[in-house]
Amino acid sequence: MSRKYKFHNKEGLYFVSFATVYWIDVIVREQYFSIIIESLDYCRKNKGLEIYCYCIMPSHPEYGTGNTFNNKYQRY
Repeated sequence: MSRKYKFHNKEGLYFVSFATVYWIDVIVREQYFSIIIESLDYCRKNKGLEIYCYCIMPSHPEYGTGNTFNNKYQRY
């Protein structure tokens, strides 16, 4: 998978999904699920990430997201 995917429209709404090689189930324990939720919550509270929906499956998470801070915290 390419690492060159970019969010070109900084005010846009995006569907984000990422998976493991061969779709191996890795999110199988409550603590792994919690790490993902805590990370998304941190980004929501501190980086302006808007999360419109999410689904965390054993092999991969998916979520609909956007940005509310008008990119003043954008890293390059």
